[in-house]
Amino acid sequence: MNIIGPDTLVFSVEDTESCKQFALDYGLTQQSDTRFVALDGTGIEIKKADDSSLPSPLATGSMLRKTIYGVKDQHTIDALKTELEKDRTVTTLDDGSIESVDDLGFVIGFQVTIRQSLENLPAEKVNAPGSENNRAVNNIGINTDFKAQPRSLSHVVYFVPDAVKAEAFYAQRLGFITTDRFTHVGPFMRPAGTNDHHTLFFINTPPHMQGIEHFTFHMSGPTEVSQAGTALVNKGYQSFWGPGRHIFGSNWFWYFKSPFGCNIEYDADMDLHDGEWTAREAMPGADNSQAFLLQYREKWAPMGPPPGKPE
Repeated sequence: MNIIGPDTLVFSVEDTESCKQFALDYGLTQQSDTRFVALDGTGIEIKKADDSSLPSPLATGSMLRKTIYGVKDQHTIDALKTELEKDRTVTTLDDGSIESVDDLGFVIGFQVTIRQSLENLPAEKVNAPGSENNRAVNNIGINTDFKAQPRSLSHVVYFVPDAVKAEAFYAQRLGFITTDRFTHVGPFMRPAGTNDHHTLFFINTPPHMQGIEHFTFHMSGPTEVSQAGTALVNKGYQSFWGPGRHIFGSNWFWYFKSPFGCNIEYDADMDLHDGEWTAREAMPGADNSQAFLLQYREKWAPMGPPPGKPE
């Protein structure tokens, strides 16, 4: 199953204007009235909760109504349809994509991927003593006239009542691979068509919490994560966790509260793995969730406030 990763997350919301403004402030580009995208064309759909074109919601009322995966080719679509029709309904939509549900009730779709190549787009470059310079002489490393440009939809995290059942479905039916695991919590998984550490992570929770926990887009590097997060804070949005760097995946992160009923993250510099990798397992907790965690505070200089912001 040559699944590459998530192409689109479809949300149903009551306040579409707040959600659309958040998507723009996060750094996505508005492609249509409902679609907001990263540089490679992956993104989110923001629809009214009463939109008749939406699939049925989860019983918990999660705003995520559908996860659409991009696949390599039509052959993969056909193979997925044959596999899923063994025990569930699969609908072929007008655009040629297919739609079904996983074993936990999440609506999933598959389409020939819309991802555009970013091969010639440079990433953050670092100079360090003892290593060949990555950034040329007289080429500055920071630009304060910054605009965040999310590059690609990275991953989605689900709250699920049965992570073992969820992992079995994605591994056995869709060919996902478990890269690492938090004991008693859930697996980090990647489909066969990508080497990203994970595009999907399950967190075991009580049934009433089932839904999306967070989603994220890849950025060019840790500097862009920090600048993008700072820009969101300055726009009045609430920082939730970060900035910091995870251990499983090694990705830099910064999470924010969002109007989509879940958190949203910026990430950068995720590990890549192939079939030679042996999955790790660790107990959940602060020590295994991040190598370090930073705390945002307002800009200051040694001669004046903050920290205490005296007059």
